[in-house]
Amino acid sequence: MSQPWAKARQDRAAKELTGLCRADIFQTMPSDHRCKSPGAVPDEDDSPAVLVAQARRFLEDLVAFEGPRFVVPSRVFQPTMEPRHGPEGDTALEAFRREICECTRCPLGHSRKNFVFGSGAADAGIMFVGEAPGAEEDRQGLPFVGPAGQLLTKIIEAMHLSREEVFICNVLKCRPPGNRDPDPVEIASCEPFLKKQIAIVDPTIICALGRVAAHMLLKTTQSMRELRGRLHQYEGVPVIVTYHPSYLLRTPSAKRDVWEDVKRLRREFDGVEL
Repeated sequence: MSQPWAKARQDRAAKELTGLCRADIFQTMPSDHRCKSPGAVPDEDDSPAVLVAQARRFLEDLVAFEGPRFVVPSRVFQPTMEPRHGPEGDTALEAFRREICECTRCPLGHSRKNFVFGSGAADAGIMFVGEAPGAEEDRQGLPFVGPAGQLLTKIIEAMHLSREEVFICNVLKCRPPGNRDPDPVEIASCEPFLKKQIAIVDPTIICALGRVAAHMLLKTTQSMRELRGRLHQYEGVPVIVTYHPSYLLRTPSAKRDVWEDVKRLRREFDGVEL
């Protein structure tokens, strides 16, 4: 038997749904998920429960990247990630950071403010690899802490994970001046560092964020359009390719593509369907 509070919540959600029909954000909603216009003849699928269920499927994807503009009912989630290494994993990663943090292999080593090694769990099952630090990352010495990093955090949280449960790093460890694309010499200088990070963390799956990371890991020149939607391999480790969060800031319409990519990322990692 349903509880009174549950029915009240459903009724409130139905009322909110009516208001959402007028929101511009729903202009991109699939036609079979849109609300009927005021005064339309109701059909058998117009009950509050059905409407809420239809809208929730759309909203959950939308809220993942647009922020908590609407309250989506929370679901019970039990993390399935188990530590796969002992404390030596942290020790090895930290030792490697100390070994390379004063690197001057290329000119970027002389212009940087901070060496940006990476952050997260040393035994992470999922590893995100981006392009290079930006201005805020260079200032703080941490990866993905600027506007693009804030969006990446939301993406990870939408996967029902936290930054502390994954490992985040970049191909380059130092910021290119003006946030320009890394050049081949810089990529070649940093590539051994990333290879060893991957070896130490030993992730179950890697997510390549953007063209630079995908090209370095996969040794390809294919476009993002060609690389997305497929499962690749990096030395035996599965790789999912998706757009860099900074691209999403410039091209918000690509957010749904990224959401499909990270849903597959989570599914390939441990079978969880988002």
